[in-house]
Order: sequence, then structure tokens, then C-alpha cells
Amino acid sequence: QVQLVESGGGLVQAGGSLRLSCAAFGVAITDYQLGWYRLAPGKERELVATIGVFTHRTNYADSVKGRFTIGRDDVESTLYLQTNSLQSQDTAAYYCHARDIRATWGAEYWGQGTQVTVSP
Repeated sequence: QVQLVESGGGLVQAGGSLRLSCAAFGVAITDYQLGWYRLAPGKERELVATIGVFTHRTNYADSVKGRFTIGRDDVESTLYLQTNSLQSQDTAAYYCHARDIRATWGAEYWGQGTQVTVSP
């Protein structure tokens, strides 16, 4: 059974930092595009960042560019998101996502989410 388990969320003051992690169980993530999404109350789900396979090319939402850094460790089957200079608008539940790139409609998996709350 495949599971993605996020951790690292919490309450932080504006300007602070958190390091989110997503551990994958039951799957080797080598062939998976990975990403972080977030969902805030009253808003639609937002893509935060993605990281590809092979070259580990990254992509970021404009709202987090220069502040967040996505990374992956395929040996440890773990995805990371370093969040710096956090702002109140970053408050949301953060979810990791994995998609198998070996097929057009490859398997997709989601974590259960970790809450990030930024206080003024």
C-alpha cells in the first residue's frame, strides 16, 4: 500500500521558516514527478512547487518564488519544502503529491496534509 506522509507543519510567526517533509512508503519515487499543493479556507487548491525526475527541474508558483525551495531525496524516498519568509497568506494545509511519469495516466498519490499557520 502506497502512503505519503507529510510532517513539519506548525505555527510560526511572520518572517519565520518551516521545513516540510513528505515520506513515501510502498513506492520508489524515482519515476515520480513530485509536488506540493496547498489549500486555504475559502480558496481553491494551489500548486506551490513541483520537481521533476532525472534533471530534478523545479517549478514554483509566483507567490512563493524566492522564498520556498523544493527538493527530493530519491534514496530516502522523501520530498521536502523549505519555506522561508513566511507570510500570513501562506497559511494553509500543505499536501504532497506524486505522479508516475511512466504512463500517460500514471498512478497518483496524495498525502494527508500538514497545517502551516503563520501569525502576524
